[in-house]
Amino acid sequence: MGYSRENFKKIKDEFSKKRADALSEAENRMSQLERKYPELKELNRVISQTGGRIMDAVLIKDGKSVEEKLSEIEAEYEANVGFRKQFLETYGYPSDYLDIHFECPICSDEGYDNSGKMCKCMKRALALATYDSSGIGKLISKQSFENFSFKYYKSGRERENITDIFDYAKEYAETFSSKTSENLLFCGTTGLGKTHLSTAVAKTVIDSGFDVVYVTAQKMFDDFEFEKFSKSYSDTRGELTDRYFDCDLLIIDDLGTEMSTTFTVSCLYNLVNTRINTEKPMIINTNLEKEKMRERYADRITSRLFGEFSVMQFVGA
Repeated sequence: MGYSRENFKKIKDEFSKKRADALSEAENRMSQLERKYPELKELNRVISQTGGRIMDAVLIKDGKSVEEKLSEIEAEYEANVGFRKQFLETYGYPSDYLDIHFECPICSDEGYDNSGKMCKCMKRALALATYDSSGIGKLISKQSFENFSFKYYKSGRERENITDIFDYAKEYAETFSSKTSENLLFCGTTGLGKTHLSTAVAKTVIDSGFDVVYVTAQKMFDDFEFEKFSKSYSDTRGELTDRYFDCDLLIIDDLGTEMSTTFTVSCLYNLVNTRINTEKPMIINTNLEKEKMRERYADRITSRLFGEFSVMQFVGA
């Protein structure tokens, strides 16, 4: 499992800024009120000395037990905090006006809870960032397992077929592993649900904390071509296409709609072969039947697609 380095850094920076802003805003509120009410400044000073008093209670021997001294300090601290809340309310401020208002009370906008585990708020932020970077941010909001409809499929063979594919895809997504999950090849004519189900898989896998890239075949080959032939891109070669090799799950939509050349065939072979060798899962959607794919692509590609992928054949109109 692994979020992309770019997304992780982006969200980590956002959380750091949120936390810094919350601390700064609380400090500004405190400074403004202390200037306006000197007596509040004195009360805050007494409260802020609590930590030092606790240290003294533990280290200095004066005849009282440590427990007794700590109990007294705690009682005074609670009383002073209560006085401050009453003071704020008396002058028309909320009792928590001087508190630090973090967006997430669980992790205090640090992204990790007290046990060191990633907070659910950070997981959600990373998932949303991955939605955008995956290439299907808008589709994910519309297409999921929950809103997939079976009403467009005739009863009998068509309905049984799509039900089997749906169940298989859902289990695949819910149990996805970047190391052990298999490759899937979705075949069938346009409008049978290939894109919807592959998008649903992407959403579920992203929500589980994996890095997913969803790209149309044409867009992907355009990226490879731009890197190969653009002189202006020579200094940063690889930035566009590295993610196709590195992500936990690569989903290629509409394979077969691209302009086929020796260059695109070579790129496809390199990508598919590399991901198979590094055991990184793929899902490929295509409208082409098996024989059409053999005509369009070299045997070394089709042998891998039909030998290293589980083929899901969509049927219907």
